Amino acid sequence: MSKIALTGNASGTGTLTIASPNTNTDRTLTLPDNTGTLLSTGSGGIPVNGPAFSAYMSASQSIPNSVYTKIQMNVEVFDTNSNYDNTTYRFTPTVAGYYQVTASWFTTVATSQVVSAIHKNGVILITTVMAASSVGIGPVVSGLVSMNGTTDYIEYFVRQSSGAAYSTLAGVPDLYYFQAFLARSAT
Repeated sequence: MSKIALTGNASGTGTLTIASPNTNTDRTLTLPDNTGTLLSTGSGGIPVNGPAFSAYMSASQSIPNSVYTKIQMNVEVFDTNSNYDNTTYRFTPTVAGYYQVTASWFTTVATSQVVSAIHKNGVILITTVMAASSVGIGPVVSGLVSMNGTTDYIEYFVRQSSGAAYSTLAGVPDLYYFQAFLARSAT
């Protein structure tokens, strides 16, 4: 039979409290057979699930015709675990798991097709393609991505087919954004 041991930290002064809900039903807490931190909480006891970030671009960027171009999301709104690099525009989470990823951009010229693409480790993984005949559409790409927590990374690329290069709008966080969060750990 396994044993339960509670060991306090000799240098700590806080109190660990395990509280049960007001219920007339038996409840079971089953812990996984893992080492390390199983669950951590933030202020108010709210669970902290893992890395999350949100970024947008602050300057205009030229998008060439018919070429996948990495969008330069250089302003971090938040980055809970310092896993987003706002100079390489790459998210490399250090916790293995499944990440919900969402990104968006906005066309400023008439074009026949616009594409939003999430790349994982340099390869297209998820795309949204929109046929367009006028200015003012914004393809959003979203999906669940498995990440190993060590070497996997994601980036956001776009492509347009207007026949010429054009510049994006600058500093519009509700039109140009790239974000992800840990939806579930790999264990």
